[in-house]
Amino acid sequence: MQTSTRQGGVTAPTARGGRIRGHRVLFHITAVLVTLIFLAPIFWVVMASFRPAAVSLQPPLPPWPSDGVGVTFDNYSRLGDYGASVLHYTANSAFVAVGTALLTIVVSLLAGYGFSRYRFPFRSVVFVLILATIMIPFQSILTPLFLLLAKMGLQNTLTGLVFIYATLQLPFSVFMMKNAFDSVPKEIEEAARIDGMKGVRMLARVMMPLVTPGIVTVGLFAFLNAWNEFLAALVLLTDQSKFTLPVLMTAVRYGRYGSVDWGAVQAGVTIMMIPCLILFLILQRSYIRGLTAGAVK
Repeated sequence: MQTSTRQGGVTAPTARGGRIRGHRVLFHITAVLVTLIFLAPIFWVVMASFRPAAVSLQPPLPPWPSDGVGVTFDNYSRLGDYGASVLHYTANSAFVAVGTALLTIVVSLLAGYGFSRYRFPFRSVVFVLILATIMIPFQSILTPLFLLLAKMGLQNTLTGLVFIYATLQLPFSVFMMKNAFDSVPKEIEEAARIDGMKGVRMLARVMMPLVTPGIVTVGLFAFLNAWNEFLAALVLLTDQSKFTLPVLMTAVRYGRYGSVDWGAVQAGVTIMMIPCLILFLILQRSYIRGLTAGAVK
């Protein structure tokens, strides 16, 4: 029979249970505070996008000033009237981000499977060289990339921007997919080979469903990086009709006499956040599983 000893009139299990409950309460309070700290800037930006530009920098806390301030869509109207309309630039960003994600997934899937399952000369050296490219600053190779795209006839095109973004994303993506394939037991492939599976069929019908979290992680990283990237789009795109949303934000930032149109900027940032938040909330479970793929066998 299990008994409990009394310590100061309180049994030891009861004291331990109280400490555990206290730790849980402290943990939840801390989690709520951290969540509010991270959500506060997002709340500020969204609320400011529906206020006049003159007061958009003021804290969006009730009661709002009474000098004509309320819910207004003027910021979105000014943003939509710029250039070829905000929907056009959103479509440009969507094309670049989706194209980058698809190209990155296809190439990293094949490369990760090859590095994980096949043996060839200098395999480890090639893999290390691919990872070493992560240490090269993107700004240092921007000029060679510009000249290379010009030689290929892809300068000032969204397709060329897709190739650039996918190339920059591949080292991390190949590393992620190799880890994902390494976490799959080889016995599964051996059983599939007995059933007649091999080559591309093996990869498509057996391995891909098992590494879906890794694919989601790679695609999500590629999409978010391409959606928010600014420098390459600013340098490589010279035609205003081909601007992406980050470049558009700098173009609409300045109002009359060099003043900053903060209302239009907040509206643009809100529009840019929506696809990223929706995509992450939908895929967050697979994303977390993909990040831990290969960590434990």
